[in-house]
Amino acid sequence: MTLDELKIMQLTNQHLLAKTDCLTAARDLCGFQAQFYGNAFHCARIRCAGPMEEQAWGCGLLKSWTVRGTVHVFAESDLPLFIRRRLPPAQVCESGWYPFLEKNGYHVAPERNAYFAELIVDSIAQGKGEREHLRALCRGHGMTEGEERHVFNQWGGTFAALAGLGIIAYKVTKTKEYVLCEPFAPMDEEAAYTEITRRYFTHFGPATLRDCSYFLHQPQMKLRGWLEGLPYHSFKLENKTYFYIKSGHTYAYDMPKCLFLAGFDQLMLGYEKKDSIYLRPQHLRGIFNVNGIVFPALLVDGEVVGRWKEGKKGITVTLFTELTAAQKNSILDRTEELWPGYTAALEQMKEAG
Repeated sequence: MTLDELKIMQLTNQHLLAKTDCLTAARDLCGFQAQFYGNAFHCARIRCAGPMEEQAWGCGLLKSWTVRGTVHVFAESDLPLFIRRRLPPAQVCESGWYPFLEKNGYHVAPERNAYFAELIVDSIAQGKGEREHLRALCRGHGMTEGEERHVFNQWGGTFAALAGLGIIAYKVTKTKEYVLCEPFAPMDEEAAYTEITRRYFTHFGPATLRDCSYFLHQPQMKLRGWLEGLPYHSFKLENKTYFYIKSGHTYAYDMPKCLFLAGFDQLMLGYEKKDSIYLRPQHLRGIFNVNGIVFPALLVDGEVVGRWKEGKKGITVTLFTELTAAQKNSILDRTEELWPGYTAALEQMKEAG
């Protein structure tokens, strides 16, 4: 096994080479991180076979707090996998969000929180789930400024609490709108994490236990226990042990000349960033900034060489290193494929760190 062969296996298993449909990619990769709507859409888009219409891509998907406690777009059928409890809105204060917000200075009396939670859920059940409509509704029912800072808190507030109880979720759209979750029976936690571990080593693998621990925020000892019950294989490369579960793919692919990864892409988030086989240490802060943002990475010949952003008229690419003329042409060609009519402006970053 060479480093390039390892990359080809990971890129294939993550559907960056072996393309699939949106729902399959969402299930296999345990969702797409979605603090920013456009990132999740692009993350799915580059993994799907054929064009993907933005107006229809959210069918069968929901958005909520799942892996690592962060917001992901995921398959609605996976609600039992990611949401551990199913409680009525009156018990909203039993969510971990309530003590977290109280500790950070966003106080609201438990009975008032439950009152607004039930008001919100009733409105969503009637098909009126737009966030600003719900804000106006709560204000009309006497919500004070202090209560609003809790209920509509930027970290999630009462909405995150209701989502964590399996009651509501975001619709997958550009606007902030909520829907009721269909009734479901949550999976046992051990069974759920065993299944998530299976998906990880099947579709992120080959990967190390340290990689998986970084992705799931779970101790390596627990991961080892979940992995032991699965049909895994392993090998050593550069003094590291890599684990994988056969995905059914073949790996007869060439290294892609150019990939425009999404911001918060699973290829960047799926492995310990300091051990990344795609990202040189001196370029780490060019992608992972100190404020927790993961910029859209540009992968050329299997290595992160820069980052990119979309503007109204074109794509701006900030390069971390010098490229050959052929590599620059591959960026321009891929830009035209993904964004017909757009051009790519290439600029050099003096220091990526």
